[in-house]
Amino acid sequence: MNYNYVGETGLVVSELCLGTMTFGGQNAGMWESIGKLQQQEVNDIIKTAVEAGINFIDTANVYSFGQSEQLLGQSLIDLGIPRDQVVIATKVLGRMDPRPNSAGLSRYHIFNSVEASLKRLQMEYIDILYVHGVDPVTSIEQIVHSLNDIVASGKVRYIAICNWPAWMVATAQEIAKRNGWQPFIGLQYYYSAVSRDIEHELVPMAKHHKLAIFPWSPLAGGFLSGKFTREGSSAGSRRESFDFPPIDKEKAYDLVDVFSGIAAAHEVTVAQVALAWVRQQPGVTSTIIGAKSTAQLTDNLQSVKVQLTAGDLQKIDEVSPLPKQYPGWMVERQSAYRM
Repeated sequence: MNYNYVGETGLVVSELCLGTMTFGGQNAGMWESIGKLQQQEVNDIIKTAVEAGINFIDTANVYSFGQSEQLLGQSLIDLGIPRDQVVIATKVLGRMDPRPNSAGLSRYHIFNSVEASLKRLQMEYIDILYVHGVDPVTSIEQIVHSLNDIVASGKVRYIAICNWPAWMVATAQEIAKRNGWQPFIGLQYYYSAVSRDIEHELVPMAKHHKLAIFPWSPLAGGFLSGKFTREGSSAGSRRESFDFPPIDKEKAYDLVDVFSGIAAAHEVTVAQVALAWVRQQPGVTSTIIGAKSTAQLTDNLQSVKVQLTAGDLQKIDEVSPLPKQYPGWMVERQSAYRM
């Protein structure tokens, strides 16, 4: 396992991050189709991950409506893992109950949500708190101010962003800089070989602002795991009941064909090739992987040993091209005189 710095913070995290969306899930609606791991299974997953060198674990308050946080916190206690040996991330935004102020990024909800997460996690502080998405009615300045204050309280150490458009991230960073407030340190965004949208605006923006990138769903909801081919899919995949995130499935099938050839050449699995591709992309700091079993996790962990060649990457690029968008293609055309 290699380790990378998170932006300019000096914080060091493993190149793979353990995602915990499969923790809990019992009687929790859609979460049940994603995973239903209970305490002993969670303990086994955490133990396997930490022993492999993972020091970065990602959860969210809304994952199984708090069950994921509870199971994660108890697991660290059960396994005797010192709090200062793991970087724990959770999130705020989603609705946890029907009360009118139990969602969004208001100061009220941010502070209440952090308190509730800390109780479930049985911790005194959160290492990284992500805003989990956009709040269309709370101003960016209010959000950044509130997040600065939650960091100043000592209950959160760093703040980061999920699922905001690039212009909002850049605006937030400039507001923080102007006021001397805590800036965001990283971005957690959907990124896989079949869905490379963040390369248009978010990756260049992250580079400019020195933000870490933490990709989620690098296997495209399991579609790039090798279980899915044009001939059919293996039973038990969560995409059979929860078809998310949306992808171009024809392109995905083409990618699986290419991944299969590369996997055979390297004597590894298709999933390991898909994970290695994400890991090797510019700007990626730590790739978030989840698992329903220790066997699945162990296979995914082996992806860090896979080093794709320039030829491998070219083969993948040929079937997963990112269509050029305006103004990107115009910038490229008009900048040619400087090349």
